[in-house]
Amino acid sequence: MIENSMFEEEPDVVDLAKEPCLHPLEPDEVEYEPRGSRLLVRGLGEHELDEDEEDYESSAKLLGMSFMNRSSGLRNSPTGYRQSTGTCSMPSARSMVVCGFVIMVAISVIMVIYLLPKCTFTKEGCHKEAQSMKVIQPNATNGKVCPWTQYRLPTAVKPLHYKLHLHPNLTSMTFKGSVIISLQALQATGNIILHSSGLNILNVSFMSAVSSQEKHVEVLECKSQQQIAITPSEALIEGHNYTLKIEYSANLTNFYYQFYGFDYKDENNRKKYFAATQFEPLSARTAFPCFDEPSLKATYSITITRAKEYTALSNMPKKSSVLNQDGLLEDEFYESVNMSTYLVAFAVGEMRNLSRDVNGILVSIYAVPDKIEQAHPALERAVTLLDFYQKYFEIGYSISKIDLLAVPAPGAGAMENWGLITLSEKTLLCDSVTSSVTERRLVTKIIAHELAHQWFGNLVTMNWWDGLWMTEGFVTFMEYYVSNKLFGELSTYEDFLDSQFRIMKRDSLSASRPLSIPITAQGEIGEAFDPMSYIKGACIYFMLQTHVGDDVFRRATTLCLNKHSYRSIESDDLWDCFNEVTNKTDVKKMMKTWTMKEGYPLVTVQRKGNELIVEQEKFFLNKKPEIQLSNESYLWHIPLSFIAGGKNLSQYQSVSLLDKKSDVISLTEGVQWFKVNVDMTGYYMVHYADKDYEALIEQLKTNPYVLSDKDRANLINNVFELSSIGKVSAQQAFDLLAYLGNETYSAPIIETIQQISHILNILDVQGHMDLCSKLVARVFNLLQNQIQQQTWTDDGTLSMRNLRSKLLKFACTYNLGNCRTVALKLFNDWMASNGTQRLPLDVKDTVFQVGANTEKGWSYLLSLYSSLHSEDEKTLVLAALASTEDARKVYWLMKTTLDGKVIQTHKLATVILVAGQRLPGNLLVWDFLKENWKKLAQKFGVKSYTLRYIVAGSTGLFSTKRHFYEVEAFFENQSEEVYSLRYIQEALDGIQRNIKLRENILETLPL
Repeated sequence: MIENSMFEEEPDVVDLAKEPCLHPLEPDEVEYEPRGSRLLVRGLGEHELDEDEEDYESSAKLLGMSFMNRSSGLRNSPTGYRQSTGTCSMPSARSMVVCGFVIMVAISVIMVIYLLPKCTFTKEGCHKEAQSMKVIQPNATNGKVCPWTQYRLPTAVKPLHYKLHLHPNLTSMTFKGSVIISLQALQATGNIILHSSGLNILNVSFMSAVSSQEKHVEVLECKSQQQIAITPSEALIEGHNYTLKIEYSANLTNFYYQFYGFDYKDENNRKKYFAATQFEPLSARTAFPCFDEPSLKATYSITITRAKEYTALSNMPKKSSVLNQDGLLEDEFYESVNMSTYLVAFAVGEMRNLSRDVNGILVSIYAVPDKIEQAHPALERAVTLLDFYQKYFEIGYSISKIDLLAVPAPGAGAMENWGLITLSEKTLLCDSVTSSVTERRLVTKIIAHELAHQWFGNLVTMNWWDGLWMTEGFVTFMEYYVSNKLFGELSTYEDFLDSQFRIMKRDSLSASRPLSIPITAQGEIGEAFDPMSYIKGACIYFMLQTHVGDDVFRRATTLCLNKHSYRSIESDDLWDCFNEVTNKTDVKKMMKTWTMKEGYPLVTVQRKGNELIVEQEKFFLNKKPEIQLSNESYLWHIPLSFIAGGKNLSQYQSVSLLDKKSDVISLTEGVQWFKVNVDMTGYYMVHYADKDYEALIEQLKTNPYVLSDKDRANLINNVFELSSIGKVSAQQAFDLLAYLGNETYSAPIIETIQQISHILNILDVQGHMDLCSKLVARVFNLLQNQIQQQTWTDDGTLSMRNLRSKLLKFACTYNLGNCRTVALKLFNDWMASNGTQRLPLDVKDTVFQVGANTEKGWSYLLSLYSSLHSEDEKTLVLAALASTEDARKVYWLMKTTLDGKVIQTHKLATVILVAGQRLPGNLLVWDFLKENWKKLAQKFGVKSYTLRYIVAGSTGLFSTKRHFYEVEAFFENQSEEVYSLRYIQEALDGIQRNIKLRENILETLPL
């Protein structure tokens, strides 16, 4: 499963419903005076306030951060303690007598209480006997005690087959259902416990295999555990089969998971209805009573009742379609393969399809009728990828059809349902007119991801959710591997490199987590669905594949799939298959060092003569004083690779395994430079001695192309990350960039832009205008040639086009050269044509954002937004609207999105992420979050991805202790549950990281 925003730099931009055109913003419509705008009005910010001299509260007011009444909430705040100004005097005799009397009474009471016979002193008082701890038995809805107290189901019964009949009513947004579950008793038991959530249970009957008589039985609904308990009149006998029939009804949900329904507008602005499913991880139980755990696999026979104008889809091909007495069609689908509940899927709505037969497998793309022509690229990709995977895994696809459905709801994620993959329109549909390089890459990668799941995840499944990283990490690696192998023109390796850099920054925080985390409560499952499972998981698979070789990696994976088909596995089962195929490495031992602990190693290397001294330690961007590491607990088995060269020496590579604290590697005579972690295949940071940095810097100036573009980008990333914590001087970091005038590849330049942009954004929001200007001038001097060479066209390879997009956006953001002038002319010409003049796809976002910072341009884009049919186009327009420097407009967008009547509420995260990158939005978004936290938590849930992004976008550029204390105090005051959430701790760690960045780089920039 891929959340809607997981593989993009930002979540999709806010999507307006197709309502009548919005009017331009009027001053009297604004109910909020942005505090942040005062900073700009007063002209403050040229020099940051001295934190050691200024009062926290008054400084906060000055910066618009609303620190009112914080003294009690701050820890270590200078204003949190006030010394007495009075003189010290002796207490009076009367005071001493009174105090002595009170103390004697208190001691007497305590002695009496403790000396009472058989008395146990508790908070509740004195009890005659100590009470032993008892497990609290939850009550069912009828008041009876639930017979099962654990969130995991008992193992006494397993499902064999579900016969499921559903009738969704898309007008009332309700559905009726019945399910007949064939069971087997694995041991004698008096209860059947299964999952159900939000279902109105109407009738339950039970029948044994030896009796054809149905018996009605009582059902206990244990809502707190999302379980129902059924107690037959006689106990189930081990080895016997039974049948359970349940009839029920429920509402379709109005959010994009569970069995959900919604309305949308077609190209003629007519209201249409649609229903689809998204069950991973715990939502199958909201559509039918079931044993909703990944290891409890079964087969399914599904029938869906629908109106004639609709199409129904499910996992399997359609077996028959019969008209019933109510004039409705009943579609029956063939019995499914053995699969987990979270992979069950169905959809009902108006659809059309494009299809192609591939060796007996029908590959189809489904979409709403007016968008089906945008499905041709996806069909081509799906056909090619399916053929590749069947050959790669040497296992045929298990079903005779595979459907990919573009759900007409922008909030829909991507889900690998077996035989019926569901995706949002943005991630499946694209065309040559409105889709940019980034969007075409995204479509390819996500199709590759979900198709890989048909083997790794569906055919073989993780046993429990603590193994999610094992499947999601693998298919994320495969999405990049196969995209690069089959569609090299997309240069998806550049995306993967960028993802590696970003996940390593996150993994270096104190709040990071191991890949494999124990899940002991239902509420903890959501934490596994984060970029760590997907991207870090992919990184360590990539490292393993590079170390053992492509052929060994493929054969080990195929062995695992063959040995465990239609079953569930633990990670040890996978590593055992690797050990069975390779003899040179204990893969299980090696990989556990990467999956069982958070973070990654910093490898320090120093050359002494013809020897390379290497040493490993854990890398921290912001190590907390209380964290103590032992040598044994933080040692990784590192596949260490390096490339070396010299004037009279041919380049050569070497690979070894560093499985201890330090080691010595021999170098060939004549080595003048070396670079460790070839092509960034290893998941570790490298720190060189000063003279070895100097050798690399000289080599880059002389001939940068002896190193790959991946290596050059890796060096830039490492040196800036290390300089941010003081391991490397800022001078060395910028010396490394001196060669950039000769750089022609995308990856190193894009990494430079991202590193510098973060520094510039922090400078900008802190008001360091002079320092910011000097740094911009220095960067422009480095990249001037590349920026001036760009044309405002779609010419060139996709990699060149991607670089053009990034360079021109950077240049226009910081007003370099004539970038804004050209962009504004393009925008004005386009606006004069009423949007009919074609703009180059890859620079359209930059053109829109420059245009949106004019009053006329912003109003025009706003009026145009609701009439746009392309989701890609709407994304660009709303991003431009959110990038405005007008504080009133920023606030209006946030308020309108939160309201949800015009702009879909779940898109608020994107508005905040875009607006929060510059002033004044950076100051507004945090105030907005504080003032609306309860409403946000209620709408999205505190563990939702949307709220994670909102918090990240609101705090991502904070870089002072004032900011840190403010954010910490605010979340501490919510609840312990909220404060302890991992993304809250990551936000706090990020602020501390930014503080170090300012201390170690920004204040000593060599300008």
